[in-house]
Amino acid sequence: MFSAIMRSVSDAPTQDIIDAFVGSAHGDLAKVKEFLAQYPSVINTSASWVETAIEAAAQTGQVEIAEFLLEHGAPKSICTAAMLGHIEEVAQALHQDPNQANAKGAHGISVLYHAVIRGQAGIAQMLLDYGADLNAGAGGSPAIHGALMFDQPDMAEWLLARGADVNLLNYEKKTPLKAALDMKRDAVAEVLRARGGRD
Repeated sequence: MFSAIMRSVSDAPTQDIIDAFVGSAHGDLAKVKEFLAQYPSVINTSASWVETAIEAAAQTGQVEIAEFLLEHGAPKSICTAAMLGHIEEVAQALHQDPNQANAKGAHGISVLYHAVIRGQAGIAQMLLDYGADLNAGAGGSPAIHGALMFDQPDMAEWLLARGADVNLLNYEKKTPLKAALDMKRDAVAEVLRARGGRD
């Protein structure tokens, strides 16, 4: 399918091409590079599900893809900066607008989630100091679920020690412990059990 899409060359990328480009930004750097070489204008376009490539890379913790996209003109939001560990840029954004502590990326995913998935505890603490909601994204992708999805037991402990809800449901209506068990995130599951997590 990818090769067929790439053969349909036109001056402006079709929505199918844009969707495939953004989809590849969730984890396929080679395809991201191939798309961008053929369609430079696709860099900041939005997929049909309302997500850009840089947002896709940021919310899936794809450091190399995010850095590549930034080098080619993608904008850096506080969510992307948090995922990449760019603490000075996060600090500057928060100083200019404290409400950015509760900024959201694609799919309404919180900036705190973006910090958690890459183990950025310093940035997470800064966000909390500025009023970040530990349980933002309940019923979707809250930070505690980011910790388990990306196998970050230390961040799970960090969140729970500061008041995150150990049984907060995600978009699949699963508790963190249920999701951790399903994904075989044993270290995170142990942390959740110790804090009263239910499966």
